[in-house]
Amino acid sequence: MEAHDIAVAETVNASKKLGRDAALGMARQAQRLITAKGKKVTAVDVTAKTPSDDELAALMLGPTGNMRAPTMRVGKTLLVGYHDQVFADELGQ
Repeated sequence: MEAHDIAVAETVNASKKLGRDAALGMARQAQRLITAKGKKVTAVDVTAKTPSDDELAALMLGPTGNMRAPTMRVGKTLLVGYHDQVFADELGQ
């Protein structure tokens, strides 16, 4: 596998708890939201479907009410949670 350079624009320490308001703000700035919980992957076109705040929060927040990790913005796509194939597809790895 060939190594790729990925520029990181901003990092936030994982110990900084991001709650519902921060999660919704990030989702509303994205065009696509892709979440992974275990093997389940959910992709939402945020601009076309306009999901409710409750729908977005259910996808993005863990049981403690904090944003699930890892979370990253890749262009206009917001990735929440880890899934090998999603990362390979979205990051070109």
